[in-house]
Amino acid sequence: MSVIVTAILALLGLAAVFGALLGFAAIRFKVEGNPIVDEIDGLLPQTQCGQCGHPGCRPYAESIADGGDINKCPPGGEATIQALAELLDVEATPLDSEHGEEIPKQVAVIREPECIGCTKCIQACPIDAILGSAKHMHTVIASECTGCDLCVEPCPVDCIDMVPVDQGLGAWHWSSPKDPKIIATDKIGSTVEGASLS
Repeated sequence: MSVIVTAILALLGLAAVFGALLGFAAIRFKVEGNPIVDEIDGLLPQTQCGQCGHPGCRPYAESIADGGDINKCPPGGEATIQALAELLDVEATPLDSEHGEEIPKQVAVIREPECIGCTKCIQACPIDAILGSAKHMHTVIASECTGCDLCVEPCPVDCIDMVPVDQGLGAWHWSSPKDPKIIATDKIGSTVEGASLS
């Protein structure tokens, strides 16, 4: 048997032994997490936008588990607040306007002809959803973008727009009326105020 084959077999043997030791250590010394934190984190929108005052959704979930407010997440909005209230069996409170307001899901779009390739948006993106390199055009991977809005401010040429995402027919709903008066149209097309639609 040649020296090279012996060396390869020795390295493979060492790799197998150390791999087994590492696998055993990972199981034996596993740090148990708080399962409620995992459940809370699963309800948060994972935008990592920092609007709640925490650097990401996981730290905010840990704060909520420690008794923090559940109403600081504008991207999650009222639906997330309701889900958190049900999970934690606490009262649902309105969204804290100090942290922002609920808006429809958005995605960043770079106006590519205007992009100067400065990479500042790439550095600001918490989930690496922007592709590009220095002095070359950048683009956003729309399916990865969470709409956190963190890339807009650093852009020196203001070539990033946040556009609403078309969520399809499943997200469509009737808009609530702005005017409390009910307006109906009669058979000849004239508008009748105060008419009942029942």
